[in-house]
Amino acid sequence: MKLLTIILSAFLADGVTASPLGVRSAPAPTSTATPYDFTTGAVTLYPIHDSCNITLRRQLERALDETVQLALHAKEHLLLRGHDSPFVQKYFGNSSTAQAIGWYERVASANKIDMVFRCDDPDRNCETQDGWAGHWRGSNATQETVICPLSFERRRYLEAVCGLGYTVADSPLNTYWATDLLHRIFHVPRISEGVVDHFAEDYEDVLVLAKEDPAKSSIDSDTLQYFAIDVYAYDIAAPGVGCTGGKTVTEPVPSTIVPQPASPTASAESVSLVF
Repeated sequence: MKLLTIILSAFLADGVTASPLGVRSAPAPTSTATPYDFTTGAVTLYPIHDSCNITLRRQLERALDETVQLALHAKEHLLLRGHDSPFVQKYFGNSSTAQAIGWYERVASANKIDMVFRCDDPDRNCETQDGWAGHWRGSNATQETVICPLSFERRRYLEAVCGLGYTVADSPLNTYWATDLLHRIFHVPRISEGVVDHFAEDYEDVLVLAKEDPAKSSIDSDTLQYFAIDVYAYDIAAPGVGCTGGKTVTEPVPSTIVPQPASPTASAESVSLVF
């Protein structure tokens, strides 16, 4: 009898019920709550609409990647060189670089949810507006941008910067996909927050703005585009030479580097790399 009591006590202590079937108790439920992640739901890449077929999508994906690349290099130049850079002085005057740095970072890293680039023509502007290569949809769809067929015919990639006679000062600002899309992205409230706008209309206006109202330079769409492509040309495409055109602004040449002589046919004020 004593032995039976001992066995029964051990049996119950081992978590087994007194049921003749000897069924174990169900384990206590454990929490399945998902840990907090502040990035949940964020969209890191620019969305492309289904109206872009596979061929157009490939081109647009590369173009958007290069736009981010251009913005990140502009940000890096501002961070590393600041007002020691003649390019910064030329485009932003004596204003703080912090705001421009922030806009370039928003292009690269801000949440792109609700944004979309599309290849159809819902507002019929590609069809009816002569020479239009794309447009922000504005009040029709504030986060959407249409890319017209003309863009795919005309735009160049960054590997061509400074080639085919291009200069920053004298060629169309939208020659390259990256500058064109930078302009279009700055129209979208998700990125621009309604702050970046057009205060200058061309290269000369941008230079005047930097001298007369530099506080607006860092929120001017054209200034942000011109600066980005100019420093990319000088730092990356043709290092130490660039292709500014007009009255060329150059960085000081380190003493360990021997500058190349200007071509006999180049003007005294403008030396551009053209190939």
